[in-house]
Amino acid sequence: MKTLAFLGGILFGIGLLVSGMTDPAKVIAFLDIAGAWDPSLILVMITAVLVALIPMQMAQRRARSVIGEKIAFPATSGITGKLMLGSAIFGVGWGMTGLCPGPSLASLAASTWQEWLFFSSMVAGMIGFELWQRLGVCRAWVA
Repeated sequence: MKTLAFLGGILFGIGLLVSGMTDPAKVIAFLDIAGAWDPSLILVMITAVLVALIPMQMAQRRARSVIGEKIAFPATSGITGKLMLGSAIFGVGWGMTGLCPGPSLASLAASTWQEWLFFSSMVAGMIGFELWQRLGVCRAWVA
């Protein structure tokens, strides 16, 4: 099962590289709708949705995956303060750097200090939020 997950991750990383999602300049050009807009990443997003559509529909009807693992969807299906805050933080970070978690991991192969700085900062932020959440501080902010 771990081998299948590893192969899926490798395939995802190759897709990110081929599509240009690991190129921060291309992502920022996509986000720059008032300037030199590059709409090519829309095709990447549409393709991702189409590829995931049928497997997600199938997964929602099953308790276990094809390889026997339990399928667990989030209990909350509505828009929450936590979702909005996380989305805003993600969007600001994506717009500032042109990287998000998957592509940043794939871009570590380039081994530039900027990619390592972004990835390290992202991991530190995730750990910091986890600690903040365990202390119960965030409940008042995003309830």
